[in-house]
Amino acid sequence: MSLFQFVFSKVFLKQLALAGALVLILVFGLLWWLRITTNHNDHITVPDLKGMTLTLVEQELEQANLRYIIIDSANYNPKYPKFSVIDQSPVSGQAVKENRKIYLVLNPSGYPEIQVPNVVGKTKRQAEPTLKAVGFKIGEVTYVPHMAKDEVQEIRYNGKKITAGSKLQQTTTIDLVLGDGKRSFLSNDESDSPSNKEGDGDTQ
Repeated sequence: MSLFQFVFSKVFLKQLALAGALVLILVFGLLWWLRITTNHNDHITVPDLKGMTLTLVEQELEQANLRYIIIDSANYNPKYPKFSVIDQSPVSGQAVKENRKIYLVLNPSGYPEIQVPNVVGKTKRQAEPTLKAVGFKIGEVTYVPHMAKDEVQEIRYNGKKITAGSKLQQTTTIDLVLGDGKRSFLSNDESDSPSNKEGDGDTQ
């Protein structure tokens, strides 16, 4: 029998059909197995956790068959409660598999404490942007007698004098005490002034 006759023989065609059927069965069987093991089309919608405390987060995710991991804390945001969720990944509304981990960013308990920069001896124009740049607010501005006008003589918090390097919470309001520029450059001892020496001399 020639090769051409064998290829078109009933025996070969039956074997070919049987092999094709076996391949189809294996392919469909593999797809079915993958669908079962990967929970195909079985998704869970991620809930919106922003603003929730960890107690509420645990309850919400337990009902949804999801887990969470705290990855970081961010800068304090006064719009959210302390230690509440301010960001999450995946975001709310996204479809995920069962038992998926949701990564959370929490709101700290408050603004961080930062060091007060040294602005004593600087002008008001220099001191205000320096304090604001690190997160402080400028409060009351008062004046005391001093020859240098608008030069910072003291910085105060809640009415008390503070020094450079002191730690205060960010966004704290700091008051400035400035020189009024009215004090004379001359000595305060009026007896040394030329006007007081006029008429003085040896008596005869």
